[in-house]
Amino acid sequence: MAKADYYETLGVQKSAGDDELKKAYRRLAMKYHPDRNPDDESAQDKFKQAKEAYEVLKDPQKRAAYDQFGHAGVNQGPGGPGGPGGFQGDVGDIFGDIFGDIFGGGGRRRPQRQRGSDLRYSMDLDLEEAVKGVTREIRVPTLGECKTCHGSGAKDGQKQTCTTCGGVGQVRMQQGIFSVQQTCPACQGSGQQISNPCTDCSGQGRKHETRTLSVKVPAGVDNGDRIRLAGEGEAGAHSAPPGDLYVEVRVRPHNIFERDGDDLYCEVPVPFTLATMGGELEIPTLNGQVKLKIPNETQTGRMFRLKGKGVKSVRSHRTGDLMCRVVLETPVKLNRAQKDILRKFEKTLTADNTVHNPRSQSWLKGVREFFDRMTS
Repeated sequence: MAKADYYETLGVQKSAGDDELKKAYRRLAMKYHPDRNPDDESAQDKFKQAKEAYEVLKDPQKRAAYDQFGHAGVNQGPGGPGGPGGFQGDVGDIFGDIFGDIFGGGGRRRPQRQRGSDLRYSMDLDLEEAVKGVTREIRVPTLGECKTCHGSGAKDGQKQTCTTCGGVGQVRMQQGIFSVQQTCPACQGSGQQISNPCTDCSGQGRKHETRTLSVKVPAGVDNGDRIRLAGEGEAGAHSAPPGDLYVEVRVRPHNIFERDGDDLYCEVPVPFTLATMGGELEIPTLNGQVKLKIPNETQTGRMFRLKGKGVKSVRSHRTGDLMCRVVLETPVKLNRAQKDILRKFEKTLTADNTVHNPRSQSWLKGVREFFDRMTS
């Protein structure tokens, strides 16, 4: 019986690339695999045919021979690739190249050394320190490299190839029709074992220590910003690279200013006499005092902008503004004479037809209209 064309078996064109061949074979292998069709001989035959076609077409030399001479160019004996019966070898061998990208690959790999863990340190700063920058020393508890064995974990510095994984660092676990590679439990993926462990670190290559570091905080950092210190995290096991240290900035609340991005906000209490007649006030900034001109008839809640008196951004280097909100201050603890003066002053306000309190007048008008609507 003549064999079917390999391209037709996989359902691809002769111009199909490697990825297309792999996808076509994966689809057929999943559909017709013997484990999924234990009592279906026709499905097993289709699986063998698909495997034979893929084994030939994925090999550039065999594919070239097949394209030129047909099946005669790749004559592999009864049953196709694998000898009599066609289907030989374990499932992992079949699917290793197909599902390698999902389960870690089917070939031998170099042992992967796991780098040390990253660490986080919270640093509390005053607003002035965050705005102007500061250099701080911090003490960080961590796992450092063992000085006795220099991180190797071996007392004599000698390591042997792991007998469980053969130095690969991974072991293969069979799960149904899939072969899954996992980190070797004996050597934790290093591919090596220690017969004479270091007594100071119990073979771990690391010891607990407290490290003192100098951290330069750049000017303009804000609450929640992080500073990365490369290689200052935990040491990696068995001489693996260390992790990083991330210093997270936390800015304490300030008794005058509030920060919003690069702008600063503050409330400025203004006596009602100054707000009425106008004048100047000394306003604090992070770089010294400045004078703020208060126009006459200034109302509470009015916002004044002092350009360039905010924070210089650590990213864009733009300098924000200082926003000053006027809060009208009512005098307290008045004596009798002062109260009499205010009563006389109030009478002068009602003696003429001038509207001296426009916001009050507008508010009272709105109240009257509201009650009229409620009672109508």
